[in-house]
Amino acid sequence: MSEARIDKWLWAARIFKTRSIAADACKNGRVMVGGTTVKPSRMVKVGETVSVRKPPVTYSFKILKTIEQRVGAKLLPEIYENVTTADQYELLEMSRISGFVDRARGMGRPTKKDRRAMDAFVEPSLGYSEFDFDEDWDDEDL
Repeated sequence: MSEARIDKWLWAARIFKTRSIAADACKNGRVMVGGTTVKPSRMVKVGETVSVRKPPVTYSFKILKTIEQRVGAKLLPEIYENVTTADQYELLEMSRISGFVDRARGMGRPTKKDRRAMDAFVEPSLGYSEFDFDEDWDDEDL
């Protein structure tokens, strides 16, 4: 097989869980081949580079073999080569550290515990102690 549909290849290479999710990603402009967005029916060939944007990271894969049937995870090194740059993985790590990854979009307002954790991450030096006073005073002033 010298060519394969991009949505089938993305599903078969286990980049997306289902073929319909892969097709939706193509329709929404999250999949690019050679720097241009593609439709789900676009045929891909060996040697092309596929970029998949899964916020906050854009993954890049070089196609080594075109398939349309899903294969086992052990066979994936024969199917594609991951050519994602190191700075994309740094973005992923920073988003994990920030603590916002655990909170799904649309979950509503953060709880008081979540807000305090976010505040402590952003400005860790703002922790107040009961012994911090704004004013200097003497016993003579009493």
